[in-house]
Amino acid sequence: MRKIITKIIHPFLRIFAKYYFSKPRKYNYKNIGGIVNPKVFHPQFTISTKILLDYLNKENLVNKTLLELGCGSGIISAFSAYQKAKVTASDINVLALENTQLNAKKNNVEIKTIDSNLFQEIPLQLFDYIIINPPYYPRIPKNDIEKAWYCGNEFEYFKDLFSTIQPYFNNTSKVIMILSEDCEIEIIRDIAANNKIILEQIFETKKWGEKNYLFQLKSI
Repeated sequence: MRKIITKIIHPFLRIFAKYYFSKPRKYNYKNIGGIVNPKVFHPQFTISTKILLDYLNKENLVNKTLLELGCGSGIISAFSAYQKAKVTASDINVLALENTQLNAKKNNVEIKTIDSNLFQEIPLQLFDYIIINPPYYPRIPKNDIEKAWYCGNEFEYFKDLFSTIQPYFNNTSKVIMILSEDCEIEIIRDIAANNKIILEQIFETKKWGEKNYLFQLKSI
């Protein structure tokens, strides 16, 4: 589905996309009412956010420390905080962090937000949960907004991610990443393995002709 969304830059869809994404749009999940502002990753036309929300809905998050790495609109963070988790949300896009705080206020929850490129500005600590909905198309992003979609020609996002994440989790943590069959999963697995991390598949679903997978990251 993300592959379809990336085609909105084509002329036939440009007018619709410009109109639709120029206004704040609602996104709701169970008891969470969210707003997605322009220039922030929108979960409405992808299924990855809902898959992650469904996963977290089955977890006991009470008093658990949770990091949403690349929070976008902060819907996942707001839901987790509503479930009584102690939530940190990070993003490289300042507009995303503002959107996350908007949704925290809207849902009367507390979320700590950090402006950070991956773990660069996140204080060293262990998290019970780390939730990652990564960019995975191999292209150089032109700006912070495109960094929600593109991981670099040489998968630089994943090289940086796997080389810096291990101090933030242990063998009792749950580090959950979602990937689509549209991306180069084997390349991403190899990058992880080079950093002594394995991707253990824990869930698979197919919707709109696209398979999506949840992986749990574990240290080798």
